[in-house]
Amino acid sequence: MKIQILGSGCAKCNQLKESAETAARELGIAFEIEKITDFKEIARMGALVTPALAINGKLKLVGKVASPEEIKPLLQQS
Repeated sequence: MKIQILGSGCAKCNQLKESAETAARELGIAFEIEKITDFKEIARMGALVTPALAINGKLKLVGKVASPEEIKPLLQQS
């Protein structure tokens, strides 16, 4: 599974990355993390606010630092 963190690399982006990694590990999901910092690419994916989370190229969360518990259902649905 590919988890993509969209944003400039700010503190909130890093928190979202940590939450996503924790959620995936707790679920026992094999994953890779990709950080996308190019704002043209972020906009192309449909995120106008960051941080944002995409799973396997599909935007799932925008403008929020979610907890691992909030991310787990998104991972399970993907």
